[in-house]
This record gives sequence, structure tokens and C-alpha cells, in this order.
Amino acid sequence: MTNIKIIDYKAGNSQSVQHALAKIGYTSSFARCAEDLHHASHIILPGVGSARATMDTIHDYKLSEVLAKMVLQEKTPFLGICVGLQVLFEYSPEGDAECLGWLKGSVKQFDKTQVRVPQMGWNKVEFLRDANGIEPRKDMASDDYFYFVNSYYAVPSDACDQWAIAHYGIPFTAAVHRGNIYGMQFHVEKSGEAGLRLLHGFLSHELKGGTVC
Repeated sequence: MTNIKIIDYKAGNSQSVQHALAKIGYTSSFARCAEDLHHASHIILPGVGSARATMDTIHDYKLSEVLAKMVLQEKTPFLGICVGLQVLFEYSPEGDAECLGWLKGSVKQFDKTQVRVPQMGWNKVEFLRDANGIEPRKDMASDDYFYFVNSYYAVPSDACDQWAIAHYGIPFTAAVHRGNIYGMQFHVEKSGEAGLRLLHGFLSHELKGGTVC
């Protein structure tokens, strides 16, 4: 039985995520404090806004400790979307933000002399491997197009954490995965059928520990 919680932080895209989940048959509710996360089967952190604003709200809502316990110790499946992916890492220069640090690595800004910033629109994503049974060629089309709005991108220290890549001037990390932790730089909730298939894959599969690389 699923008990999906969407972290409803101040600059987030929570309602769009909830609507996308409803389209594939899942009910969900918003979490605005630590108590709201109790008994969650899955946790989703949507992303609109800056890394600093996201981390400030996580701290203001006193979610840091309960998230660390549920995700890192209890292995509750977690999905970070857009900025929600970036704050999985250790540091972002966007607002000089110390982030969650669940994954090793940092965040960089696209070179404004090479590409238009932010990247806005559809971009092709290449999935490098399956992830705990979420197999791109079964649950979604390999090399599908997804919708991006981002000025920054994550640089994992461990290549095994990189799940998918896209290109915008340079190749960059489009999705990450380690054990029960997933992150998608694109807006999966705004990416049509491909995004819905990926959301369904995250919610419907039994997730195992460890990293496939």
C-alpha cells in the first residue's frame, strides 16, 4: 500500500506533481512538517526555485533529521525533481547552499558564454542502465525526451550515481540513482507520457538496496 508524501516547500511544484500522480492512479498528500512524513511509503521533493531557498525551507520545516532517518536509515524510496536532485549533493553555488549531502559531489552552473541560461524546453535523455528494476526499455522508451528548466546541473563524484545524461553545450547529469534515492533534473511531471511512465516505475517497483553500475 502506497502512502506517497510530496514535500510542499514554498517555491515548489507540488500541485503539478500531485496531478501527475493522480493521472497514473496514485493518491498522495502534502508534507509540511516532520509529522506529515510519518509512515510514508515514498517521498517526493519537487523542484522549482533555488537550492538556497529549498534548503532554507527544509530547515524551517525541521525536515532534515526526519528525512535523513527515513531515507538513509530506513531506506524509504525518495525522488528529487529538478532542484530536488541538486540538493541531494553536498554543495550548490546557487545561493552558496550547503545541501543534504546524501550523494557525493557538487553542482555547477552552465557556462553562459556557451549556451543560453536557463535551459528551457525539451531535451533528449539517455538512460545508461536500469535502476532497481526500473528498466528504461521496459518502463519507458530509451532515449526519450523530457522537459527541463535549469541553470545548474549536478556533478556526481561517483560515476555509479549517474543514471542518465543529456546534452546542453556539454554532456550533463540528467538523472541519478543510488539504492532507494532517485533524482531527475528534468520535470518528470511535465514530460508527458515518458514522464508518467517513469513516475509509475518509481512507485510500482520493489526497490532494493545498493547501486547498479
